Amino acid sequence: MPGISRKHSHLVFGVLQSGLTCLIASGIASYPSVSHWLASWIVSWVTMLPVVVLAAPLIRRLSFALTVERETST
Repeated sequence: MPGISRKHSHLVFGVLQSGLTCLIASGIASYPSVSHWLASWIVSWVTMLPVVVLAAPLIRRLSFALTVERETST
């Protein structure tokens, strides 16, 4: 079975992470009504997916700028 190229793993991560985040957030907000929850989840995922995918490179660069790699002592 052909899979998605590993070089696109950051995009796959964004899809999965945004979906899970929106699923949980919309579930909490819409607990009394399952149909409303599902609709909210789909709308929030479609909204957040491009945000996550586009923001990930900036967040990655920012996290590297704010951190330093330390030598490990053996």
